[in-house]
Amino acid sequence: MYLPAGIYHETYAASHAWWQTNFVRAKMALLVALVATLPLYASLYVVSVANITLYTILSALGVQLLIGYCGQITLGHAAFIAVGAYATAMGVLFWGLPYPVAMAVGCLLAGLWSALFGLPSARIKGFYMIMTTMAAQFITVDFIITKYVSRVGGREHYFSLPPGTITIGGWPVDSEVKVYYLASALTLLSLAGMANLLRTRVGRAWIAIRDNDIAAEALGVNVVYYKLLAFFAAGVLGGVAGAVWIPSLFFVSPEHFQLSWSVWLVGVVLIGGLGSLHGVVFGAIFVTVIPELLKFAVIPLSGVYPALTERFLYVKEAAFGLAIILFLLYEPRGLAYRWQQVKNYFNLWPFAY
Repeated sequence: MYLPAGIYHETYAASHAWWQTNFVRAKMALLVALVATLPLYASLYVVSVANITLYTILSALGVQLLIGYCGQITLGHAAFIAVGAYATAMGVLFWGLPYPVAMAVGCLLAGLWSALFGLPSARIKGFYMIMTTMAAQFITVDFIITKYVSRVGGREHYFSLPPGTITIGGWPVDSEVKVYYLASALTLLSLAGMANLLRTRVGRAWIAIRDNDIAAEALGVNVVYYKLLAFFAAGVLGGVAGAVWIPSLFFVSPEHFQLSWSVWLVGVVLIGGLGSLHGVVFGAIFVTVIPELLKFAVIPLSGVYPALTERFLYVKEAAFGLAIILFLLYEPRGLAYRWQQVKNYFNLWPFAY
């Protein structure tokens, strides 16, 4: 039932279904069950690592949309995540909005702010686009948020978020397990929404612009409109990531949204694979789990080299840079492509075309 030679379709809907065989449906059902019951059989440490992974997936989705699907290089995506986080926090703390409403406002503001910095994409591309998005990072986080927004209400540099601040219908999101279920639900919705959007006219226009914007314009695609729409959608996804991240924090600070996080997200997309939603998931798991495993490898050496534990952050960043270099050299299509090759091997085994 799951071999390529044993599959045939009689309708267009069947040939374009997400899960086309019972075997695939069973695998996805098992995956959903494992994700839903993770806090029941895993330790709190594993749940916290899973939360960081989910946050990374949400953060990298917008970067994948811009770079992988629309061909717009960005190095300032953390700025739009910051807008979503700060707008959500201010909506809850100052305006008394329910958390879901504050999240919606934060996502909208992040999308509009992203589209504003996407305006230069109508005339520039490549290296100049990188500089524009970096300017968004510096202007948003290092200037506006640090100098003005974070000091609203007489505060000094950050907003405090004591437990119980974030609630959904009277249900406080005040533990790692609750944050996990919230992040899991929003990650699933974001991935499903993104996957469906890419199958529409909008998604095909983005891919056409990525492949050749001049040819796309000659075929009637409004390049400026769809580029701005891509920036808006990426900003909304960044706003979702920022809104999901704040329940895990005791305070919101500009230090959580530095340029290094923007660069880190680009690395997630490169390692996972450009132009693939699977790549976002695989890349996020890789850059989150591997440093944790590296940490356990470093612990036995702390007795011999005590400074190694204190400087683990530098080891982590060095390992991340080395991983990007190795992937660019030996697996430039990312983990998603390798996963597809592995699936093809087992689907065709023991026969081959």
